Amino acid sequence: MNTLFLVVVVVQVLAALAIIGLVLLQHGKGADMGAAFGSGASGSLFGATGSSNFLSKSTAVAAGIFFVATLGLTFIGNHHVAQSGGVMDNLQAPAAPAQQAAPAAPAAPADAAKPADQSNQIPK
Repeated sequence: MNTLFLVVVVVQVLAALAIIGLVLLQHGKGADMGAAFGSGASGSLFGATGSSNFLSKSTAVAAGIFFVATLGLTFIGNHHVAQSGGVMDNLQAPAAPAQQAAPAAPAAPADAAKPADQSNQIPK
């Protein structure tokens, strides 16, 4: 499933770059607008558009590919595959801690280690 996702993302990025390049290469309609104000023989404000050329048809095809790739990514993103277990099922059991070889030192008696507390005595 990850391979299909990667292929659709690559197709979408290439289609987006193609759209950007084709739109930048096209001749805008605004460049002919000066002809409508007396310097040309155009009959309308933006001139006659005529039939679409190769660049505009290629842009439409790239936009269609981009749209289909976007729908494909939406479908792949929402399509959940049922898994047999959770994340915790894949973990290994932790190793048991090693026993200490040396015996513990004997503890000192509590009375011998405790200093005499003289703060509770009242001075006379």
